Amino acid sequence: MALPRLVAFSGNTHRPSKTRALVEAIAAAAATRAPLDIRRFDIVDAGPGLGSAWAREALSLPARRVVEAIENADALIVGTPVYKGAYAGLFKHVFDLVDPGALANKPVILAATGGGPRHALVVEHALRPLFGFFGALSLPTAIYACDADFQDGVLADDGVRQRISAAAGELTDILTAERRPVLSFDEVRVATGQAR
Repeated sequence: MALPRLVAFSGNTHRPSKTRALVEAIAAAAATRAPLDIRRFDIVDAGPGLGSAWAREALSLPARRVVEAIENADALIVGTPVYKGAYAGLFKHVFDLVDPGALANKPVILAATGGGPRHALVVEHALRPLFGFFGALSLPTAIYACDADFQDGVLADDGVRQRISAAAGELTDILTAERRPVLSFDEVRVATGQAR
């Protein structure tokens, strides 16, 4: 049986970045809970052709691969840096090119990074509505980290790490539940010792 495909996508335009570090920390936490096929992408992987593509047909091959990976994933971790109180423009542009039905019912962990705590609600006021449009299953625990939560580019805040752990647990619970076999009524009775 193939492993669940988890795409970890961050909307940063350079490396290293705090957003990429946050998304990778979430992916690593999920990987400790269940075997997953994790693919990591960010805007850098899409290349400079992303911004000039006004339609999906105009995407460069690297950008098309990123969009298709997002569409074909079983689950997503998405993170964006916050600019002027909202997600990054190129982050949104990637999702403008995603097929509207491709993310229906897919679990998504929402994450963002910003300079300070005043941007923390971007996950609720910008990311959750965006993925609601797609009919995705945005998980209850979202993660926001600000500059003070990192030390030397590494996530250091215990509160943020606890939220990462909670979100990773929510994600892997869904992914592993979907892969469990469905038992008949009689099989459940035997498994629970209720059969006579």
